[in-house]
Amino acid sequence: MQVQLKPWGNSQGIRFSREFLRSAGIGPEDTLTAEVSDGKIILSKAFVHRGLRERAAAYGGRLNLSGEIAWDEPVGSEVW
Repeated sequence: MQVQLKPWGNSQGIRFSREFLRSAGIGPEDTLTAEVSDGKIILSKAFVHRGLRERAAAYGGRLNLSGEIAWDEPVGSEVW
């Protein structure tokens, strides 16, 4: 894919098609890391720290942070 730099305010911008970005796993509001290596510009998704609420949302909003978990009945000489 060839792209062209275009003026964007006091900077320069590149526009990518939605399909191109989707194939790279990049969404419209994602933050990217840009670096230059051997004369090439490399863009990659930046690491985004997720808070506890965001992590809990992946598990239906429940993390079971309190309470005991009963694995099984005592077997042998365990002291409970």
